[in-house]
Amino acid sequence: MPQDFTLDDFLPYLINVLGTRLSVELGAEYGRRFAITIPEWRVLAHLSQHERVSVREIYRRVEMDKAKVSRAAARLEAAGLIRKEVPEDRRLVALSLTPKGQTLMAEIAPLALDFETRFLERLTPEEARTFRDLVGKLLR
Repeated sequence: MPQDFTLDDFLPYLINVLGTRLSVELGAEYGRRFAITIPEWRVLAHLSQHERVSVREIYRRVEMDKAKVSRAAARLEAAGLIRKEVPEDRRLVALSLTPKGQTLMAEIAPLALDFETRFLERLTPEEARTFRDLVGKLLR
């Protein structure tokens, strides 16, 4: 093992821990209030930004495996929050929010934005802008 490797200083590890911690904390808030899981939230949030989206596009975009996205979509469909449109060739199933799903997202979005605001309040306004800019740059 190289002498200079320290897990607590290893950036991929730190970013993963931060992302997981944020997801779990936010998930506890909307899970308690709306009885949805983190994968379900990610599917709903993605669909709230796009009218119709394939399962493939969602799992690529939200960094979840296909099976997890499919299970979340099945639960959301059973709850009447999304609809699936299956083409004849059954290759690219398109998902969209139902009116009930749109209503739920209208309730969840302010909660999510408030969570983000509280998280960023740990930083100065300048640090928050820089953090956002750097995260965007690294993701591009």
